[in-house]
Amino acid sequence: MKVCVTGASGKAGRAVVADLMAHGHWVVSTDLRMPVPDELDEPRFPLADLTDYGQAVEVMEGVEAVVHLANIPAPDIKTPATTFNQNMAMNFNVFRAAAHVGLHRVVWASSETTLGLPFDVPPRYAPIDEDHYPVPTTTYALSKVASETVAGHISQWSGIPFVALRFSNILAPADYEEFPSLWDKPEVRRWNLWSYIDERDAAAACRLALEADITGSQSFIIAAADSVMTRPSAELMSEVFPTVPLRGLVEGCASLLSSDRARQALGFVPEHSWRDLVPVPD
Repeated sequence: MKVCVTGASGKAGRAVVADLMAHGHWVVSTDLRMPVPDELDEPRFPLADLTDYGQAVEVMEGVEAVVHLANIPAPDIKTPATTFNQNMAMNFNVFRAAAHVGLHRVVWASSETTLGLPFDVPPRYAPIDEDHYPVPTTTYALSKVASETVAGHISQWSGIPFVALRFSNILAPADYEEFPSLWDKPEVRRWNLWSYIDERDAAAACRLALEADITGSQSFIIAAADSVMTRPSAELMSEVFPTVPLRGLVEGCASLLSSDRARQALGFVPEHSWRDLVPVPD
């Protein structure tokens, strides 16, 4: 498949491009900046400011699908108004341009923040699934919630399948070195119920979303199978969120963000864990 990857200089973008190319896809990468030398083995890298609709159209001409990752990636990087306005402009322009040029599929990065993060107000239940939506608490999260609505309508107008991936905190293997410092401080990572996703699994989810038998506009949580902690997840919930009911049996250090629907619809099964790289104390 010929695929445009936006935000290709970012952590997730680099992983997605590498994964798609490794699986035989032809990739056009784009971002506001070029990657540093040897950072990305991809010769086709047109620069584009996706807040400009014309540039969004230009970078997607000649491809069959887009993996749209280009956004201000978190709250507090820019002012709340700038975050919302720029993310909405980029997302609308990419979605509308995809319909204009007749793409076959749009896969794009929504966010775990749409589910209520940072949980200053405790979640209604755990593990959290797609029904725990929408609960935006920042303009960043609101930009993702509003963009999911926009995606749904443009999908209806165009007939193009749209897949929103509500990624948990995307981490690279090098990031796992900080986990031991968190194990006796559960409050530090309470903001996303101690969840994460390895960048390689995030990339695999994008590829699977391109290939899955999907119609309309659908959204899926993408998280690792385990938490970042060594204590059982049910024990952590009892200590930090004592009033939140647990639905079903939560075994061991299982993730409290459920990717079950992504497994069913996309075939997504996370394969990487920090436990493969960082020793866990007895």
